[in-house]
Amino acid sequence: MIEIDGLTVRFGGVVPLDQMSINFTAGTCGLIGPNGAGKTTFFNVLSGFVRPIAGVVRAFGDDLLSMADFRRARWGLRRTFQTEQAIANLPVYENVLLILEHTKGDRSARRQQVNAAIEFVGLGDVALREVGTLGAAQRRLVEVARAVVGTPRLVLLDEPAAGLPEEETQRLGDVIRCIPDDVGAQVILVDHDMSLVSGCCETTAVLDFGRLIASGPTREVLRDDNVIRAYLGTEEQV
Repeated sequence: MIEIDGLTVRFGGVVPLDQMSINFTAGTCGLIGPNGAGKTTFFNVLSGFVRPIAGVVRAFGDDLLSMADFRRARWGLRRTFQTEQAIANLPVYENVLLILEHTKGDRSARRQQVNAAIEFVGLGDVALREVGTLGAAQRRLVEVARAVVGTPRLVLLDEPAAGLPEEETQRLGDVIRCIPDDVGAQVILVDHDMSLVSGCCETTAVLDFGRLIASGPTREVLRDDNVIRAYLGTEEQV
Protein backbone atom coordinates (compact mmCIF):
# COMPACT_ATOMS: atom_id res chain seq x y z
CA MET A 1 0.00 0.00 0.00
CA ILE A 2 1.12 3.54 -0.82
CA GLU A 3 0.03 5.94 1.94
CA ILE A 4 -0.10 9.68 1.19
CA ASP A 5 -0.85 12.09 4.03
CA GLY A 6 -1.10 15.88 3.73
CA LEU A 7 1.19 16.08 0.68
CA THR A 8 1.69 19.71 -0.33
CA VAL A 9 3.89 21.24 -3.04
CA ARG A 10 4.29 24.97 -3.64
CA PHE A 11 6.04 26.72 -6.53
CA GLY A 12 5.92 30.40 -5.56
CA GLY A 13 2.23 31.28 -5.56
CA VAL A 14 1.21 28.06 -7.32
CA VAL A 15 0.15 25.04 -5.26
CA PRO A 16 0.09 22.01 -7.61
CA LEU A 17 -0.57 19.64 -4.69
CA ASP A 18 -2.67 20.87 -1.77
CA GLN A 19 -2.96 18.62 1.30
CA MET A 20 -3.30 15.45 -0.78
CA SER A 21 -4.18 12.44 1.40
CA ILE A 22 -5.00 9.02 -0.04
CA ASN A 23 -4.08 5.35 0.14
CA PHE A 24 -3.29 3.52 -3.10
CA THR A 25 -4.03 -0.16 -2.60
CA ALA A 26 -2.42 -3.15 -4.31
CA GLY A 27 -2.92 -3.74 -8.02
CA THR A 28 -3.29 -0.97 -10.60
CA CYS A 29 -4.70 2.35 -9.43
CA GLY A 30 -5.69 5.20 -11.71
CA LEU A 31 -4.90 8.88 -11.14
CA ILE A 32 -6.78 11.26 -13.42
CA GLY A 33 -7.58 14.95 -13.70
CA PRO A 34 -7.47 17.83 -16.16
CA ASN A 35 -4.19 19.28 -17.42
CA GLY A 36 -2.41 21.08 -14.61
CA ALA A 37 -4.23 19.15 -11.89
CA GLY A 38 -0.98 18.01 -10.25
CA LYS A 39 -0.64 14.45 -11.51
CA THR A 40 2.89 14.70 -12.90
CA THR A 41 3.96 16.78 -9.91
CA PHE A 42 2.79 13.91 -7.71
CA PHE A 43 4.92 11.47 -9.72
CA ASN A 44 7.86 13.88 -9.47
CA VAL A 45 7.50 13.94 -5.69
CA LEU A 46 7.50 10.15 -5.50
CA SER A 47 10.49 9.98 -7.87
CA GLY A 48 12.52 12.53 -5.90
CA PHE A 49 12.56 15.31 -8.51
CA VAL A 50 10.35 17.62 -6.42
CA ARG A 51 10.53 18.15 -2.64
CA PRO A 52 7.19 18.85 -0.94
CA ILE A 53 6.83 21.50 1.75
CA ALA A 54 4.67 19.18 3.85
CA GLY A 55 3.32 15.66 3.94
CA VAL A 56 4.28 12.02 4.29
CA VAL A 57 4.67 9.27 1.69
CA ARG A 58 4.97 5.68 2.90
CA ALA A 59 5.44 2.88 0.40
CA PHE A 60 5.04 -0.62 1.83
CA GLY A 61 5.84 0.86 5.24
CA ASP A 62 9.00 2.67 4.11
CA ASP A 63 9.36 6.46 4.31
CA LEU A 64 9.89 7.26 0.66
CA LEU A 65 10.61 10.97 1.14
CA SER A 66 13.57 10.23 3.41
CA MET A 67 15.37 8.40 0.57
CA ALA A 68 17.60 10.06 -2.01
CA ASP A 69 16.25 9.73 -5.55
CA PHE A 70 18.84 7.11 -6.55
CA ARG A 71 17.99 5.06 -3.46
CA ARG A 72 14.33 5.10 -4.45
CA ALA A 73 15.33 3.55 -7.77
CA ARG A 74 17.31 0.87 -5.96
CA TRP A 75 14.39 0.38 -3.57
CA GLY A 76 12.25 -0.51 -6.58
CA LEU A 77 10.51 2.65 -7.80
CA ARG A 78 10.29 2.92 -11.58
CA ARG A 79 8.43 5.28 -13.86
CA THR A 80 7.76 6.29 -17.40
CA PHE A 81 7.54 9.90 -18.61
CA GLN A 82 5.24 11.72 -20.98
CA THR A 83 8.22 12.11 -23.33
CA GLU A 84 10.09 9.02 -24.48
CA GLN A 85 13.32 8.33 -22.61
CA ALA A 86 14.70 5.39 -24.61
CA ILE A 87 17.81 6.10 -26.70
CA ALA A 88 16.77 5.98 -30.35
CA ASN A 89 20.05 4.66 -31.82
CA LEU A 90 20.39 1.79 -29.34
CA PRO A 91 18.63 -1.57 -29.70
CA VAL A 92 15.65 -2.39 -27.50
CA TYR A 93 17.77 -4.86 -25.53
CA GLU A 94 20.48 -2.31 -24.71
CA ASN A 95 17.91 0.29 -23.68
CA VAL A 96 16.34 -2.07 -21.17
CA LEU A 97 19.75 -3.29 -19.96
CA LEU A 98 20.74 0.29 -19.08
CA ILE A 99 18.16 0.28 -16.26
CA LEU A 100 20.06 -2.53 -14.52
CA GLU A 101 23.51 -1.02 -15.04
CA HIS A 102 24.15 -0.37 -11.35
CA THR A 103 22.24 -3.27 -9.83
CA LYS A 104 23.71 -6.25 -8.06
CA GLY A 105 23.91 -9.66 -9.72
CA ASP A 106 25.98 -11.29 -12.40
CA ARG A 107 25.76 -10.61 -16.12
CA SER A 108 23.80 -13.79 -16.79
CA ALA A 109 21.10 -12.85 -14.29
CA ARG A 110 20.76 -9.35 -15.74
CA ARG A 111 20.51 -10.79 -19.24
CA GLN A 112 17.69 -13.08 -18.14
CA GLN A 113 15.84 -10.20 -16.49
CA VAL A 114 16.14 -8.02 -19.58
CA ASN A 115 14.92 -10.77 -21.88
CA ALA A 116 12.02 -11.46 -19.52
CA ALA A 117 10.95 -7.81 -19.54
CA ILE A 118 11.15 -7.59 -23.33
CA GLU A 119 9.13 -10.77 -23.74
CA PHE A 120 6.61 -9.54 -21.17
CA VAL A 121 5.73 -6.50 -23.29
CA GLY A 122 5.71 -8.56 -26.50
CA LEU A 123 8.83 -7.17 -28.18
CA GLY A 124 10.96 -10.30 -28.30
CA ASP A 125 11.02 -10.32 -32.10
CA VAL A 126 12.44 -6.77 -32.27
CA ALA A 127 14.83 -6.93 -29.29
CA LEU A 128 17.88 -6.27 -31.48
CA ARG A 129 16.35 -3.46 -33.52
CA GLU A 130 17.18 0.16 -32.79
CA VAL A 131 14.37 1.89 -30.95
CA GLY A 132 14.30 4.71 -33.49
CA THR A 133 13.21 2.29 -36.21
CA LEU A 134 10.11 1.19 -34.30
CA GLY A 135 6.59 2.56 -34.51
CA ALA A 136 5.06 4.71 -31.78
CA ALA A 137 3.21 1.84 -30.10
CA GLN A 138 6.32 -0.34 -29.91
CA ARG A 139 8.38 2.56 -28.53
CA ARG A 140 5.81 2.99 -25.77
CA LEU A 141 6.18 -0.69 -24.94
CA VAL A 142 9.95 -0.21 -24.73
CA GLU A 143 9.30 2.41 -22.04
CA VAL A 144 7.13 -0.06 -20.14
CA ALA A 145 9.81 -2.77 -20.46
CA ARG A 146 12.34 -0.37 -18.95
CA ALA A 147 9.92 0.24 -16.05
CA VAL A 148 9.30 -3.42 -15.23
CA VAL A 149 12.75 -4.96 -15.73
CA GLY A 150 14.29 -6.54 -12.64
CA THR A 151 12.19 -6.54 -9.49
CA PRO A 152 10.33 -3.22 -9.23
CA ARG A 153 7.98 -2.65 -6.32
CA LEU A 154 6.16 0.46 -7.56
CA VAL A 155 5.68 1.39 -11.23
CA LEU A 156 4.45 4.88 -12.16
CA LEU A 157 3.07 5.16 -15.70
CA ASP A 158 2.68 8.76 -16.92
CA GLU A 159 0.47 9.02 -20.03
CA PRO A 160 1.71 5.75 -21.60
CA ALA A 161 -1.06 5.76 -24.24
CA ALA A 162 -0.63 9.37 -25.38
CA GLY A 163 -1.16 9.61 -29.13
CA LEU A 164 -1.88 5.93 -29.66
CA PRO A 165 -4.88 4.70 -31.69
CA GLU A 166 -7.56 2.63 -29.97
CA GLU A 167 -6.25 -0.77 -31.08
CA GLU A 168 -2.74 -0.07 -29.82
CA THR A 169 -4.10 1.38 -26.58
CA GLN A 170 -5.97 -1.87 -25.99
CA ARG A 171 -2.77 -3.84 -26.51
CA LEU A 172 -0.96 -1.59 -24.07
CA GLY A 173 -3.78 -2.08 -21.58
CA ASP A 174 -3.39 -5.85 -21.83
CA VAL A 175 0.26 -5.45 -20.78
CA ILE A 176 -0.46 -3.01 -17.95
CA ARG A 177 -3.14 -5.25 -16.45
CA CYS A 178 -0.60 -8.07 -16.11
CA ILE A 179 2.05 -6.06 -14.25
CA PRO A 180 0.80 -6.65 -10.67
CA ASP A 181 0.46 -10.42 -11.05
CA ASP A 182 3.28 -11.19 -13.47
CA VAL A 183 5.88 -8.65 -12.32
CA GLY A 184 4.78 -8.30 -8.70
CA ALA A 185 4.71 -4.49 -8.68
CA GLN A 186 2.03 -2.04 -7.67
CA VAL A 187 1.04 0.34 -10.49
CA ILE A 188 -0.24 3.91 -10.50
CA LEU A 189 -1.50 4.88 -13.95
CA VAL A 190 -1.97 8.45 -15.17
CA ASP A 191 -3.74 8.80 -18.50
CA HIS A 192 -6.44 10.85 -20.20
CA ASP A 193 -7.83 7.81 -22.02
CA MET A 194 -10.77 6.76 -19.86
CA SER A 195 -11.14 3.44 -21.66
CA LEU A 196 -7.58 2.55 -20.64
CA VAL A 197 -8.08 3.70 -17.04
CA SER A 198 -11.42 1.93 -16.61
CA GLY A 199 -10.05 -1.23 -18.26
CA CYS A 200 -6.93 -1.42 -16.08
CA CYS A 201 -7.80 0.14 -12.74
CA GLU A 202 -10.13 -1.21 -10.08
CA THR A 203 -9.73 2.03 -8.14
CA THR A 204 -9.15 5.59 -9.33
CA ALA A 205 -8.37 8.94 -7.70
CA VAL A 206 -9.11 12.35 -9.22
CA LEU A 207 -7.11 15.55 -8.76
CA ASP A 208 -8.34 19.03 -9.64
CA PHE A 209 -6.20 22.13 -8.96
CA GLY A 210 -3.99 20.02 -6.71
CA ARG A 211 -6.83 18.80 -4.51
CA LEU A 212 -8.18 15.28 -4.30
CA ILE A 213 -11.86 15.52 -5.23
CA ALA A 214 -12.79 11.82 -5.49
CA SER A 215 -11.40 8.33 -4.99
CA GLY A 216 -12.76 4.82 -4.91
CA PRO A 217 -13.93 2.11 -7.34
CA THR A 218 -13.29 3.37 -10.87
CA ARG A 219 -16.83 2.89 -12.14
CA GLU A 220 -18.26 4.91 -9.25
CA VAL A 221 -15.62 7.64 -9.52
CA LEU A 222 -16.30 8.19 -13.22
CA ARG A 223 -19.97 8.80 -12.37
CA ASP A 224 -19.26 11.21 -9.52
CA ASP A 225 -20.86 14.60 -10.19
CA ASN A 226 -17.75 16.49 -9.05
CA VAL A 227 -15.58 14.48 -11.43
CA ILE A 228 -17.96 15.01 -14.31
CA ARG A 229 -17.96 18.76 -13.76
CA ALA A 230 -14.20 19.04 -13.24
CA TYR A 231 -12.88 16.64 -15.83
CA LEU A 232 -15.23 14.57 -17.93
CA GLY A 233 -17.48 17.32 -19.20
CA THR A 234 -21.05 16.06 -19.37
CA GLU A 235 -22.73 13.00 -17.95
CA GLU A 236 -23.48 11.68 -21.43
CA GLN A 237 -19.72 11.30 -22.02
CA VAL A 238 -19.26 8.81 -19.16
